Amino acid sequence: MSKYPIESKESKDWILEEGYDLEERLLSFSASIIAVTDGMVKSRAGNHVAGQLLRSGTSPFPNHGEAQAAESLKDFIHKLKVCLKELRETWRWLRLVRQVPLTEDLVTVKGLIRESDELIRIFSASIRTAEKRGRDGEHSTFNIQH
Repeated sequence: MSKYPIESKESKDWILEEGYDLEERLLSFSASIIAVTDGMVKSRAGNHVAGQLLRSGTSPFPNHGEAQAAESLKDFIHKLKVCLKELRETWRWLRLVRQVPLTEDLVTVKGLIRESDELIRIFSASIRTAEKRGRDGEHSTFNIQH
């Protein structure tokens, strides 16, 4: 079992707390990805998939930080789209890990698949909202909270 449990009751309570911090959620997701990849089978396929999953699965955390430091609404949307692209790739790698399977910790992998799906939905909605603001001419109110 992962030392960064996505499946734990505590993490679900934290995720549902009013005003949860997306940065902390992405940090937890990245830490869980690291734990899963460290526990994957050591084979040619396992090493390849682990490397790809490690890159795509830890990328949304720092890229979200880049989005928070965006210089314009256009830049913000672009950086959110990078996060979304990486999350979609991660979702696919996790499905492959489960299908083969490339780890014994399939409970954590299942939780990460669910979490990546939820994060994809969050980022998709954020992009739609930001694009709508851009179309509505709200460029002057561009302000990202840190």
